[in-house]
Amino acid sequence: MGVRLCKCVTRAITATLMVCLSEVAASAQNLPPAEIPGNFKLDLETAARLRPQLIAASIPATNDYATGGLVFARLVQQLHPSSSVRFGWQLRIVENDQLNAYSSPDGSVYVESGLAKLAGASAGLWAAIVSHEMAHILRRDWARRYIYQRYLERGGAETIVLGDPSLPSATWNDSEKASADMGQFCRQMELEADCEGLMLMAKAGYHPDFVPALHHLLHARGVKANASLYAMHPCWEERDRELSSAYTEASIEFEHRWPAWYASPGGNPPVVVFADEPKVKKTSANEWQIQVPMRCQNLAGAVEVVLHASAGHGKGRHSEEISDMSGGNELRQVTGCTSPTTTVVFSFVDPESGRKSNTRWTDVYVLDAWGSVLARADLPKLPR
Repeated sequence: MGVRLCKCVTRAITATLMVCLSEVAASAQNLPPAEIPGNFKLDLETAARLRPQLIAASIPATNDYATGGLVFARLVQQLHPSSSVRFGWQLRIVENDQLNAYSSPDGSVYVESGLAKLAGASAGLWAAIVSHEMAHILRRDWARRYIYQRYLERGGAETIVLGDPSLPSATWNDSEKASADMGQFCRQMELEADCEGLMLMAKAGYHPDFVPALHHLLHARGVKANASLYAMHPCWEERDRELSSAYTEASIEFEHRWPAWYASPGGNPPVVVFADEPKVKKTSANEWQIQVPMRCQNLAGAVEVVLHASAGHGKGRHSEEISDMSGGNELRQVTGCTSPTTTVVFSFVDPESGRKSNTRWTDVYVLDAWGSVLARADLPKLPR
């Protein structure tokens, strides 16, 4: 259940967990997808068996990662002990420089070092990372996913009739429909974990706005979350849209508990920019206009909007490279972003009439006063 892509199965280690579940639970009953039987312990037993392997591949969240350890401990303090399941809560770092996080059903959260370094000393970003994984553990989403998968395998998916419906074995499970159902189920689990993580953060003193700030930062870093019927995680735009009411509810809880935001454990909330899909419009024979609708929260001052061009088939740069772009590859505007919906408009000559033919506008970045990326949006290809 990773933060990066919020996958239902993450990388080789977590895939191993699901393989083990499948191997030892072939006799599981065909249960409704939302139910976990009281005697179902397979997820916890498998996690215990794999725990030595996971521990050996990780280190404690100390030294450079001490902020994460402190945030994790504070979040655990907010939990009410469960009478049915006891979790061995711990935070571990996997030193592989990747931008991901995942959890084990036993209460262990693993943050890959690329993501840990991205969070750095920001308690709020750490809270956004680990609260989501803690929610997966508390909800026992490994078990829920497994049971739902078995449900589909045992006939929960739509079937296709072959020939005479009266003949035995005249149906098969529609694998495409089953894949779509599983994708929808997993995306919903991720959104539910986000919602519960938001409230856990708020109660512990970390503003919920750190969650969209983290998502937008990962998006700007080039971490993909594509919209698809079969995707196991929501795309970034879907998360912003589906979680808007949860953000509001958790923000009210935070403000009730922490009226002086600056004095909260996470400090003041971050600047968050929600950049909608840019719109492209042709204004004359060789002139174009790109409109960038956006909305800002917690902004005191201004942001800079950068329209970026790449050569050939190149994709947009990662956020750490944006400040190094030469003036010939960009257009910039500064805005206070004060209205509920601010639209920044770029007008320019057709790239093929004023530039090399292999250069095209590819994406938009929104930067804060220090040049850090707050949001990113892909540009649609200019129509011909």
